[in-house]
Amino acid sequence: MTAGMLEKEKEEKKQAREATLAERVPPLQLSGLSVQDLLALCKDLHRNIDVVDEERYDVDAKVVKNTKEVEHLSMNIIELKGNMKRPALKRVKISADAMLASLLGAMVRESMDFKANLKTVKKEEEKKEEVTDWHKNVEAMSGMEGRKKLFDAGQ
Repeated sequence: MTAGMLEKEKEEKKQAREATLAERVPPLQLSGLSVQDLLALCKDLHRNIDVVDEERYDVDAKVVKNTKEVEHLSMNIIELKGNMKRPALKRVKISADAMLASLLGAMVRESMDFKANLKTVKKEEEKKEEVTDWHKNVEAMSGMEGRKKLFDAGQ
C-alpha cells in the first residue's frame, strides 16, 4: 500500500517537472536554420543561461541569509527559555595530588603529603684534592726523592 503511494508521488513529481520545463523552455527548432541563425540562437541561449545563473546566485544568497537568521532567532529563543546548551568539555591534564586537593579540600594536603613523609638521602661529596702550586709539585717529585714517593704511593 505504501509502496504504491510512493510510486504515485514519484509519477506526480515527474509530471509536474515535465510540465514546468515545457512551460519555461520551448522546444528548439534547429532544422532549416542558417549558420547565422544558429549563432544568434546560441548567443540568445548564453544570455538566458547568464540570467538564470544570476537568479540562482541571488536565491542561494537569500537562502544562506535566511538560515543564519533562523539559527540566530532559535538561539535567542533558547536563551529566553533559559535552557542553555552546555559547551563541550575539554580534557585537562592534572596531577593526582592536585586532583585530590581540589576534590577533598585543604585537609587532604596535610594528611596525604607523601613526599614530605619520604626519607631523604644525602649523597656525600667526594673530597677534592687541594690544588697547590704545580711548580712546588714538580720540584718535590724530581730526583730520587720523587721516585721514592711514587714507589711508596704505589704499594
